[in-house]
Amino acid sequence: MPDRDDLGSAWKVPPSRYLAGRPAEHRLGKPSSTYVTMPDGCRLAVDVFLPDGDAGRRWPTILILTPYVRRFELAPGATGVEPSPNTSKYRDTFVPRGYALVVVDARGTGASFGTRDSFRSPRERDDYRVLADWIVAQPWSDGAIGATGISYLGAACDFLASTGHKAVRAIAPLFAVWDTWADNYYPGGLLIKRLALVYDELMLALDHDRRDLRAQFAYFANPALLGPLPVDEDRDGSLARKAVRGHLANFRMPDFITEFKFRDDALPYDPSFTSASFSPYNYLDEIPPDVAVYAVSGWMDGAGYANGALSRFLTLPNAERRLLLGPWDHGARVNASPWRGRMEPELPVLGEVLRFFDQHLAGRDTGLAHEAPIHYFTMHAEEWRAAPAWPPTEGKRVFFATSGNGLATVPPGPGTTDRIEVDFTWGSGSQTRYERIAGIDATDYYADWSEREGKLASFTSSPLEEALEIAGHPVVSLWLASSEPDAAVFVYLSEVEADGTSRYVTEGLLRAIHRAEAPAPRNYRTTWPWRTFARKDARPMPTGEPQLLRFALLPIAWRFAKGSRLRLSIAGADADHFVQAPHGRPPVLTVLNGGAQATMLELPV
Repeated sequence: MPDRDDLGSAWKVPPSRYLAGRPAEHRLGKPSSTYVTMPDGCRLAVDVFLPDGDAGRRWPTILILTPYVRRFELAPGATGVEPSPNTSKYRDTFVPRGYALVVVDARGTGASFGTRDSFRSPRERDDYRVLADWIVAQPWSDGAIGATGISYLGAACDFLASTGHKAVRAIAPLFAVWDTWADNYYPGGLLIKRLALVYDELMLALDHDRRDLRAQFAYFANPALLGPLPVDEDRDGSLARKAVRGHLANFRMPDFITEFKFRDDALPYDPSFTSASFSPYNYLDEIPPDVAVYAVSGWMDGAGYANGALSRFLTLPNAERRLLLGPWDHGARVNASPWRGRMEPELPVLGEVLRFFDQHLAGRDTGLAHEAPIHYFTMHAEEWRAAPAWPPTEGKRVFFATSGNGLATVPPGPGTTDRIEVDFTWGSGSQTRYERIAGIDATDYYADWSEREGKLASFTSSPLEEALEIAGHPVVSLWLASSEPDAAVFVYLSEVEADGTSRYVTEGLLRAIHRAEAPAPRNYRTTWPWRTFARKDARPMPTGEPQLLRFALLPIAWRFAKGSRLRLSIAGADADHFVQAPHGRPPVLTVLNGGAQATMLELPV
């Protein structure tokens, strides 16, 4: 089934119908480009797209802040090649419908000068206020600014809003983190090893104009894409070439991100700089409460981007905030449902964002106020749902691990144990939720899951007597003992259909030294177990002594069919994506079930 927005009755006016009623009324004018100078003298390359190229009228502005090259120069004679592969979707959606679009090469990227001193540097945040000042001073600006974008561009929206600039009225962070450390690089406290390496290669390819490296990234692989396009005043391209030479001093991600082995670790040369410095949650109090916010993510959106969208929605006090969660991977490039009608998503995400901006920037009466603030897609039911709050229901259903590898709704009696010898070579594959966030193509998610899951220790329920629908975070309470003072614990939830096919539903992980829970802080609200991941709170496992590891799996909305069985599987490694814990010492894990130390799964129903 497709992810069409007419499946179910979630919207009064579905995004596709709204978009159909807002046809393009303007042509794409020829863009202009210039350098805008920051207070420290750094010059940033800026593109401006105006409807009909008309600078004599005033337009609301959408600001796109990207480190992925605002526009490429094209090889002579190249035809039919998109010069803005990272941002053209925003141009084509908003400009023909009456918005100015401003696209900026972030400091140290593209044709902009300067260097990058960190991932999502606070220095970039300082630049955003200056850019907002520049926009409202232009004759074509009507004084209203919105921002959107996927991933890095999405978190930049939070940074822009946190400048407190009065012109910023609405932001739509798409597939964007709230906490860069836990939502992206260190989920469960464990480093995604390949992500840092592949991201580094991507930024070397773009920042250093390494076209040989660009060839491995589908979005930027076209050989007709040359270097960053010089701005209009740079007629011979000398300034752009000089800017690129400056980028050779940019930070390197594998070196940088491993400075933060714990969430509160600081740079050794700057004690004030922790992972919070490049995370949106750190700037909560500086986001004005009258800014409208629309967070969008997907159930297969990387290592925790859906958590980021949910925390953003739960934490912000802003009266106008919305949430959309679909069956998508990172950036909604793929509908990840096994029952999809086609690979490409059919719900027009930017159509929904257009309606949001029409309401809050352009002053149109879109009827948005009459829609529920939350919309989410339930997989296997293959329908959209609406909800007034998150989680959409407060019920829960508990399953207990039992002897004989069972999963039962009745608590077991006196405890038994299951022994797991961790296999450090086991991996979840190359078509998973982790590929897309590293810029690697994935198209057929978890198609080989039955085979991979079959190699894991598992607990399986009896066939369901009725369909069971969940929405939210499944939570595991795992009692286990380890033969080593540390362990990486991966838990997978699957649906085993009547014919024996196993469908990946979701997963969670926790590094055992981070098992201590803590109350969620005011700038980082959750409805699932939270932990500091601080160095002072890390505790080695007492060898051989049972300990409770209680943590959430990634959020999901899923309908288990009548006759299907639930399966909980446990691994001590994912060699395809994560570092080992402990290094070179695969532990033996003993899972307890029964009595006061019952291992259980709580499902939000």
